[in-house]
Amino acid sequence: MNNQLTKKKIDSATILSAVIVVCLYVAVFIAEQLIAPTSMLFTVLKKGATYALVAVSMNLCNGFTGIFSLGQAGFMLLGAYTYGILTLPVAERVNVYQYYGGGLVQFTLPWFVAMLLGGLVAALFAFLIGLPVLRLKSDYLAIATLGFAEIIRAIFQWDKLGPITNGSNMLRLFPNFNDFNIRGADGQVTVYLSTLVPLLIAGACIGIIVMLINSTFGRALKAIRDDEIAAEAMGIRLASHKRLAFCISSFFAGIGGAMLAMYQSTVQAKGFTTAMTYEILLIVVIGGIGSVTGSCISSFLFVAASEWWLRFLDQKQMIGGFEVPLLRNGFRLVVFSIIIMIVVLFFRQGIMGTRELPDLFRGRRKAKGGAKS
Repeated sequence: MNNQLTKKKIDSATILSAVIVVCLYVAVFIAEQLIAPTSMLFTVLKKGATYALVAVSMNLCNGFTGIFSLGQAGFMLLGAYTYGILTLPVAERVNVYQYYGGGLVQFTLPWFVAMLLGGLVAALFAFLIGLPVLRLKSDYLAIATLGFAEIIRAIFQWDKLGPITNGSNMLRLFPNFNDFNIRGADGQVTVYLSTLVPLLIAGACIGIIVMLINSTFGRALKAIRDDEIAAEAMGIRLASHKRLAFCISSFFAGIGGAMLAMYQSTVQAKGFTTAMTYEILLIVVIGGIGSVTGSCISSFLFVAASEWWLRFLDQKQMIGGFEVPLLRNGFRLVVFSIIIMIVVLFFRQGIMGTRELPDLFRGRRKAKGGAKS
């Protein structure tokens, strides 16, 4: 009887969480039709969706498996370049690859096919890199994956690979998020979808990751994270499970890289620095290592605070004829860093800890039940 009651609570909490997510998607769709497309709100939502997917993919490795990987920027680069190269219209290749005679690739794939291939290319590299690297642990593994990301970034700027990667020059003129908008016969946008579609892509990918985490495979990953010796004694194959988790994480990081390319409308290797990986890691830590919900929430908060809410701090302000001190270009980053320090100090386990969205509703019901009794 108790087991049946527990299942009902879990189901109702999950359904309520799903309803909230659907309502958020509906709200975004309505807002996109009513608010000017140049609003910073949509910029935050697009980039936040991209970072949320990459942060959840990193959390799969770092939070749920215990693999301390810092190669996320490298896998994003692979996904972004694969997408940009394969979706660039043939007619525009001469203009983009102007120093390399139009490049070697002379065909174009649909955006969703190129995005999936971007994830597969990242997963393939993860498999090859994981064979030697996953034997390392802790800081050594982090340094090795970080070095891989830097090597990939340098190789993609190599002039000899220019006919494929365009060398140190940027890729551009490929499909971006604005191409999801529905246009009429006169070319005017009739239905705006440039924000909703990336949110749907990120949501679908995160949903797949959540199902993996809650499956038998996900429980095996958590067992490896908690105690490798005990997990191996239970019959879990450590090497194969770690390698598969690493490849899955890299696959979704590659898709996140393709989304970032669509968001920026350009791809250039020099933009995928270690700072990008540190930003993703910071998002994971702030949200809570081992919480998918925390990674999603902190992604949007991170992007909104760093690129929207605090932007006024970079501009000089006059109050009563007096200039406010300290307000100048770059001061926004100082305040943002202080806010991050405060969050880390007072939320040691992150915003969500290891909890997910349904857990919040279960906790409230438990509290209400305790009060009644």
